[in-house]
Amino acid sequence: MLRVAVVGSGPSGVYTAQSLVQLDPEVRVDVLDRLPCPYGLVRYGVAPDHEKIKSLQNTLRTVLEHDRVRFLGGVEIGARGVPVRRLRELYDAVVYCVGAATDRRLGVPGEDLPGSWSATRFVSWYSAHPDAVDDGFVREARSAVVIGVGNVAVDVTRILARGAAELAPTDMPQAALSALAGSGVADIHMVGRRGPAQARFTTKELRELGVLPDTEVLVDAEELGLDPLYGDPSGAPAAVRRNIEALRAWADRGDRGDRGDRSDRPDPGRNPGRDAGRRIHLRFFLRPVEVVADGSGTRVAGVRFERTLPDGKGGVVGTGRHETIAAQLVLRSVGYRGVPLEGLPFDEDSGTVPHAAGRVLREGAVAPGEYVAGWIKRGPTGVIGTNRACAKETVTSLLADAARSARPARSARISPHGDPLTALRAEGVRPVAWAGWQSIERAEAELGASLGRRVVKLPDWPSLMRAAGGDAR
Repeated sequence: MLRVAVVGSGPSGVYTAQSLVQLDPEVRVDVLDRLPCPYGLVRYGVAPDHEKIKSLQNTLRTVLEHDRVRFLGGVEIGARGVPVRRLRELYDAVVYCVGAATDRRLGVPGEDLPGSWSATRFVSWYSAHPDAVDDGFVREARSAVVIGVGNVAVDVTRILARGAAELAPTDMPQAALSALAGSGVADIHMVGRRGPAQARFTTKELRELGVLPDTEVLVDAEELGLDPLYGDPSGAPAAVRRNIEALRAWADRGDRGDRGDRSDRPDPGRNPGRDAGRRIHLRFFLRPVEVVADGSGTRVAGVRFERTLPDGKGGVVGTGRHETIAAQLVLRSVGYRGVPLEGLPFDEDSGTVPHAAGRVLREGAVAPGEYVAGWIKRGPTGVIGTNRACAKETVTSLLADAARSARPARSARISPHGDPLTALRAEGVRPVAWAGWQSIERAEAELGASLGRRVVKLPDWPSLMRAAGGDAR
C-alpha cells in the first residue's frame, strides 16, 4: 500500500489527492495543511461575493471525504514544524502543493509607507485568514489606488466599492464588514502600466464593476486609444476583444471624468459633477515610479506615475511625463510569488521549486519520492481548473516511479502499525482532523446566525482552534 503525503489543501493539493485515488486503487493519501481549514485560496483568496466560485469547495470536499484520503490540518512543515526530511521518512512519497504565498514588489521608493499594502494582505484581511491583522486599511481613506489590472485587482476594487447591503450576505468576517461599510473611500483608481490589450482581468470580472449599485465606472477613450488594438481589435484574441468591447461601452457613454490637473502634484481624484457615491477610474499606460508620502513623511499621500506608450513589441517605454494620483490607500496587485520551504530546493528567479514533470530536482538530479504541483511547480499562472492537469502530470510521474522501484523501507521510528499519523502524534504533532474542521463550520454558522447573517468566518487562530477542539496558537 502506497502512502503519500500531499502538503497543501488548496485546489492543486486536492486535485493531486483526487488523481492519486483515481489512478491507484490502494493508495492512501494524507492531505496536510498549516491551517486548520482546508481549500487554500478558494477559502482565503476568492472574493467573498463570488459565491459561485466559492462553491467549488463542495467539489473539493468530496475528495477530502474519500475513504482513502485524510485531512490533517494545523500541521506545519519546515523549520517551525515537521522537517521535510522527517516527512520523507514517514511516507513513500511527498507532493508539495504550497502555492505562492507572497506578493511581487514594485521596487519603487515609498513602497513600504504606512497605507501602502500588498493586495494579498488586504484580501487576507477581508477573507479572515488567521494570520491577517487589521491594519486599518480603509480608515480615514477617501481615495484608493490599486496598482495592477488582473482579476485580483478587480476583486479588491469591487470590494472597496461595494456597500454593506451587498457584503452582509457573504461570509466576510464581521470586523472587516463593519470597516468596509463605514469606509469613506469614494474614488478607486485601478491602474495598469500597459494597455487594455495586455490587461489580465477576465471580461466577466471586468463587467461586474459596471453593475455595482451607486458606483460609476470612468474610462478615458483617449487613454485607451494609445493601444493600437483598441482602434482595431479584429486581430486580437477573443478574450482581448471582449475586454475592449466592455471598456469601449463605458468610454462611449462619455464617462471620462475630469482627471484633474496633470501637473506633477497630487490631484484630488474627485469628480464633483457625478452623482454616484463611488467612482471607479480605470487607467492605463501609467507606470508607478514612487509612492508619495504626506507632508509629515509618515503616510501615503498618493502615487507618482510615468506615462508610458507601446513599444511595438508587447512592452512599453517611458515618456518622461508624470502625473500623481492622490490616495490614502495604495494596494499593490502585481502578482504572487512562491516562497522557499526549508529543506526543499528553490529557484529565486522563478519563485518555484526546480522539477522535471513534477519530480523535484536537487542539484539537477531527481530527488526520489519528492514532487511538486500547482503554483510552486509552475508559477502563479492559469485559473483554478489549470491545477487539474498540473496535478495529473505530477501524479503520473509519482506512480510511474513507484511502479519502477521497490518501496523503500521507511524509518524505524514509524509506528508499528505503519501509520504516519501515529508517529506524528508521538512526536507532539496534534493535527486537526476532518471532524475538527466540521466543528469549525458549525461554529461559523452559529456565529452568522447570532449576527443575523448566514455564515461568518472565524477570523483568528484562537477562535478557530477552540472551535476545532484544539489548542490556540
